Amino acid sequence: QVQLVESGGGLVQPGGSLRLSCAASGFTFSSYAMSWYRQAPGKERELVASIPSGGGTTNYADAVKGRFTISRDNAKKTVYLQMNSLKSEDTAVYYCNAKSWRELWGQGTLVTVSS
Repeated sequence: QVQLVESGGGLVQPGGSLRLSCAASGFTFSSYAMSWYRQAPGKERELVASIPSGGGTTNYADAVKGRFTISRDNAKKTVYLQMNSLKSEDTAVYYCNAKSWRELWGQGTLVTVSS
């Protein structure tokens, strides 16, 4: 069964940190580029960060550059998003995305940044 399962979301105060994880199963994880997207209430889904199938050059949205870090462990079939210096505007549902000859999505995990 093809699955992407996100975890690690929750409530955090401004300036705090969270690490999201996305565990993959049912497909060849190492062949897929992985990304994190987010969707805030009333807004469109947007790309946050991406990493190619073999690792290497990563890309980030301007809004998160210098604060978020995407990484992957192909042996564990997991992609991570380390989020530091969180702001209220980072509040959103965060989705894991896998892309190769097809595109796969996780169910999302809610991140709420609030005091």
